[in-house]
Amino acid sequence: MNLLTGLLISLLSACAFGTAGTLAKGLLTAGWTPGAAAVWRMAVGALALLLPAALAMRGRWGTLRKGWRSMVLFGLVAVAGCQLTYFFAVERLDVAVALLIEYSGVLLVVLWHWLRRGKRPRALTIGGTALALGGLALVLDVFGPVQVDPIGVMWALVAAAGLATYFVLSEDESAGVPPLALATGGLAVGAVTLLLANGVGLLDLSWSAVEVTLAGAVVPWWVVVLAIGLVAAALAYATGIMGVRRLGSKLASFVGLAEVLFAVAWAWLLLGERPAPIQLLGGVLVLAGVVAVRLDEDPRPASQPATAERLGTASGD
Repeated sequence: MNLLTGLLISLLSACAFGTAGTLAKGLLTAGWTPGAAAVWRMAVGALALLLPAALAMRGRWGTLRKGWRSMVLFGLVAVAGCQLTYFFAVERLDVAVALLIEYSGVLLVVLWHWLRRGKRPRALTIGGTALALGGLALVLDVFGPVQVDPIGVMWALVAAAGLATYFVLSEDESAGVPPLALATGGLAVGAVTLLLANGVGLLDLSWSAVEVTLAGAVVPWWVVVLAIGLVAAALAYATGIMGVRRLGSKLASFVGLAEVLFAVAWAWLLLGERPAPIQLLGGVLVLAGVVAVRLDEDPRPASQPATAERLGTASGD
């Protein structure tokens, strides 16, 4: 039951996250900077979750003494860094391409668990990684006449590292901070970080109160801002952390790949961005590669330390 609930929550999160690139693209096309789109998303999301998070923290405020460092790291890397670099990528790439590159970060999640458990990758994992890298080459269309913006690719790869951090930190329950509080704190830290970066001249947060075009319709800018803050931030992060807590970072990152499919559907529906056939094939190979890596994973729950296996083996159990 817990597994099924976790799967459903994670799929809801993936669907919500999938709207981010499309909604941000509408704002960027209207003249917004990536930083402005990101800070509005985080600020609206944090405000929307503030009351639910306060209610979830009743009787648990002491957990912040131990968990504030993880919350700050979550906000800096998994929220601010990941969102901003993804929006930088979306500014130069189609939403589907940017997201497919970003989701190569699930391989970093697997690598993290290998390093943590001290296990070498086996043949199926090596083959899966090769499939994913080959698929990534097709997504980028490196063999075709159309050149994908290399700077956009670089930003998407940085976002991949942020995505991996998101899954790893979301899984950590050692401090006892509730998912709603972690999501709220992370979004607030991310928004404040970008505002400070703007204050010292490191980031441009230019935006304008102009109408935005989505799916052929013209809508007020604040409608898009509310949607990106409430759906792509508040709902996405809150349900995402809940899903990771139930499934573990490895399985949750695999389920999170559904975000790619949702994002392609949203971009096609709202922006008319239809991926090329060769890029669709590349996407299939990326997903197949990650599936192969998952099949090679140790089925033991992530919470069970590797030392337990070694101790059991030594004692003859």
